Amino acid sequence: MSNKDTDSGLEFLESPEGLAGELTKFEKGLEKNRKILIVAGGVIVAALAGWFGYHWYVSSQDEQAQAVLFSPVFAFESDSLNKALKGSGGNPGLLNIADEYSVTPAGNLAQFYAGATLLKQGKFDEAIERLKSFSSSDLLIQARAYSLIGDAYMEKNNAEEAISYYQKAADYKPNAYFTPSYMIKLGIAYEKVKKNTEAIEVYSDLIEKYPQSSEVLSAKKFKNLLESAAE
Repeated sequence: MSNKDTDSGLEFLESPEGLAGELTKFEKGLEKNRKILIVAGGVIVAALAGWFGYHWYVSSQDEQAQAVLFSPVFAFESDSLNKALKGSGGNPGLLNIADEYSVTPAGNLAQFYAGATLLKQGKFDEAIERLKSFSSSDLLIQARAYSLIGDAYMEKNNAEEAISYYQKAADYKPNAYFTPSYMIKLGIAYEKVKKNTEAIEVYSDLIEKYPQSSEVLSAKKFKNLLESAAE
């Protein structure tokens, strides 16, 4: 470092005006950053408050939905379909619960039951709409919803669309208890559209993967009939 540089540094340290100017710059920079931090902190706090507030709201709404869901589900299980859908005795029905509490798990479940009820009533388009709006990570009920959508399409003589949903049902978290029944439906739907090779493959897959299931006898029977017809 040259003597000139050293002298400039000493002059800065010994100059009250220079030191004051540098401190003013530092304070302005600090104030600017402080404002940025305050704004950023405010945004984070607001976001967290909104998140917790929303989840508290959903939780409280879900408790209400669960409380009113019991009656229409009981009516559904008793085959009192109109009461299940529209409610009775001052209790709301599945349609009302599904719409009013749509953001809650209980409202989502009401959507499933509403779709299943509409299917039983032969209102296939409405049933499909409700069941497609339902979503769950549950091991059993999501696959059941797919299968019911497939049933509705079969009733509408749209086997191609039914195949799509029966396939979804069979592929969703496969298990020995329910998957074989979805595979039987899938095979029958393939037969409906004359895709016998695909049907045979489904039946063969069922026989191989779920040899202890009650559907195996039907799968063997249907497979043999198709293979015999092809000879």
